[in-house]
Amino acid sequence: MDRPAAASPATAREIILEIVRNMREGLEPLRYSVLPPAIFQVYLHPEDVERLRGILPRIVEEARQALDAEVESMNRASLAERLKIAKRSAPKIAVPDGGWQIQILENTDDDVEPGDMVINSELAMPPKTEFGAGAMTKRIATRKMSGVTSASQSYTPAAANAETGAAYATIEYQDNTGRHTFRMTKQEIVVGRGGQDYWTDLKLDTPPDVSREHFRLRRDAATGKFYLKDLSRLGTTINGARAPSSIEVVDGEKRDRNVEAPVPDRARIGLADVVFLEFRGASRS
Repeated sequence: MDRPAAASPATAREIILEIVRNMREGLEPLRYSVLPPAIFQVYLHPEDVERLRGILPRIVEEARQALDAEVESMNRASLAERLKIAKRSAPKIAVPDGGWQIQILENTDDDVEPGDMVINSELAMPPKTEFGAGAMTKRIATRKMSGVTSASQSYTPAAANAETGAAYATIEYQDNTGRHTFRMTKQEIVVGRGGQDYWTDLKLDTPPDVSREHFRLRRDAATGKFYLKDLSRLGTTINGARAPSSIEVVDGEKRDRNVEAPVPDRARIGLADVVFLEFRGASRS
């Protein structure tokens, strides 16, 4: 069945309203406070991004203002509470300590249309009080596709190593947004451009030569050695040598052959020869 056409291109006002809606969808109540998601990634059709490019910083600024205003409004006491007739029953929403982090990115999926909007947000959940229970990351996805809105949530275990501040490796790189340092605190990470249906731990702002899910980097817990699985279209290099592809196409269907290449503790990893990562593994005891 043909997909209905989007009603109109995305406007700056709609983007801001959808970010606020995503925040409301992702609220997580605790006993004494309510936590909102703090990191927002907004995916728009490339035509919408290009049309709004000149005011994207202003959209991000006003989206932060709108989030602050929404939290203030939701925290505002009722008249009965202000007159001390009634006690406040619900805990207040806490603004993230590091502020609201918002990125507006191009959605290069084939079936996206102008006006479509996907927002992925994250909330780092505190560890549960039960003995042995670790922290979780809550991810909230809200979509406005062809004028139809939907929302979903998922929970994934947070990196155990992140709680101690230790890192298994560091990765330095430069993409379209500047120079960055990424600390690998999980046993396995996904690296690539990401997208509405592609989760990445290290998200790169690069040309589409870099795949949405370009490679996976795994640390063997028993030996401390690192391995790379290339899942890309245009390839990955390790110190100039091309890593074997783990993808094969059988009867038009892509399959993962689970092929990995060893990664030295010091390596330069190239993605489609357009961006290079300087990988440094932590010393093994």
